[in-house]
Amino acid sequence: MEKLWFKSYAPGVPREIEFEKITMPEVLSRNAGQFPGRPALLYMGRKISFSELDGLVNRFARALLNLGIRKGDKVAMLLPNIPQIVIANYAAFRIGAVAVMNNPLYTERELEYQLNDSDSRVLVTLDLLLPRALKLKGKTKVEGIIACHINDYLPFPKKQLFPIVKKDMYRKVEPQKDVYPFCDLAAKSSPAPLENAAAWDDPGAFIYTGGTTGVSKGVMLSHANISCNVQQFACWFPDLKKGEDSVLAVFPFFHSAGFTAIQNYCIWLATCDVLVPRPSPETVLEMLKKYKPRYLPAVPTIFVGLLNSPEFRKLDLSFIKGFFSGAAPLAAETLQQLKDLTGATLLEVYGLTETTPVATATPWGGKIKPGTVGTPVPSTDMKIVDVDTGKEEMPTGSPGEIMIKGPQVMMGYYKKPEETAAVLKDGWLYTGDIGFFDEDGYLTIVDRKKDMIIAGGYNIFPREVDEILFEHPKILEACTIGVPDPYRGETVKSFVVVKPGESLTEEEIVNYCRDRLAAYKVPKKIEFLESLPKSAIGKILRREIKEMDRKKQAAKA
Repeated sequence: MEKLWFKSYAPGVPREIEFEKITMPEVLSRNAGQFPGRPALLYMGRKISFSELDGLVNRFARALLNLGIRKGDKVAMLLPNIPQIVIANYAAFRIGAVAVMNNPLYTERELEYQLNDSDSRVLVTLDLLLPRALKLKGKTKVEGIIACHINDYLPFPKKQLFPIVKKDMYRKVEPQKDVYPFCDLAAKSSPAPLENAAAWDDPGAFIYTGGTTGVSKGVMLSHANISCNVQQFACWFPDLKKGEDSVLAVFPFFHSAGFTAIQNYCIWLATCDVLVPRPSPETVLEMLKKYKPRYLPAVPTIFVGLLNSPEFRKLDLSFIKGFFSGAAPLAAETLQQLKDLTGATLLEVYGLTETTPVATATPWGGKIKPGTVGTPVPSTDMKIVDVDTGKEEMPTGSPGEIMIKGPQVMMGYYKKPEETAAVLKDGWLYTGDIGFFDEDGYLTIVDRKKDMIIAGGYNIFPREVDEILFEHPKILEACTIGVPDPYRGETVKSFVVVKPGESLTEEEIVNYCRDRLAAYKVPKKIEFLESLPKSAIGKILRREIKEMDRKKQAAKA
């Protein structure tokens, strides 16, 4: 009998597609020729056309070559959604280098690990982050730092006023060894066409994700992975035409969702990216009013924040064709409120960094089932297997571990063959997510095999928080879990056992964690216990703690 989940339920979308063997830097050059004056990026009112973007990429690609960067070298990015991240990514692609994406919110400790693990030779970052970057340079393999001003591509007169109005976001780059201002480097190079050195099967990007151990892993995405996933996503919308529309770039490009489904997808479709450097409901609201983008992708927390704004509810939002939600579960109530308010379609997208990331999506123009994440995108096979052995296929409606096979599945984890072998078997990716398909082939995610917490779209690994807590001189034991949160989807809660004879407050623990963890990883709730439940061999039972907390909260409710 044919498996329901092997079907495509998006109207007009084929089950299998024939992929065009073209890398994304080649797509940019092609669109620069076909849509030269079409805006590729819109940044605080400044429009950068496809032709101009292609020229800027050529300039920066030559600048990287002049710094000694060659095919296969790693170029680290530590940037928000500003024009320089797109320029630097595509310049690295163009010369066959690997773009290594890093989260600017990470602490020095976290970044030191990722820069060393990725073998990055150059770091492209904000002038604001230069002091941290200089410290990292001495602890990593980074040879040079390229500093970007957030106002480099602002239109006049904003460019002149921005340093005055936003002093906290501007830092002058003083001349010093191995530090180069972004625009100075680019200005010295030619915008003339540069041959694309990237081959189809070459690695194109590393995007870091975590694991059950809490250790970050560099997901190696080939140019084939990147291009194919963009083409799979583009096929999902057969009625969309190239060279039209605009997308509000709320998802950060260092995140796999922003990297593929916004940055690269917009390059493919010659669609304008409206860049959002600092996403928040307030910022999104202002940009909706000013630029009227046709599509709004965001994490659920953004949508919840917008719906709580009376001003948003009063807006004429008829210009929006669709909302896209991903990276965290979206409440059915939130979906319904958006639909009632705007009438626009809201699609949920599911995938992992290891799948570049798009694996399923709500069918565009098809049936919407709240609580599900849609059906597999074209040329993607999926199956549900038993959690214990990973071999027995589960029947429709029965939960199990989700497995994915397709051209978007990663090459593997960088320099981690054992971890790669544990999740990639015969071309199938074992996701660690628990879900089931219904009779219509729609996927529902019900749990995570891993203990990962997803708060506001960010992945948080409890053990990483635990390890920081264990380093506190007054803490005997700790265990961190994700608990439901109406705004973030989930939030971080830590259970702490204090050493005998010591006293400790919640505020002390939070302050301690703030110095050692990115802000979104810091526990928002702390509960003190006399002891933690353990197995016979002394292992702390995280799932038992989660169940204990769930029962306690249910009793309170």
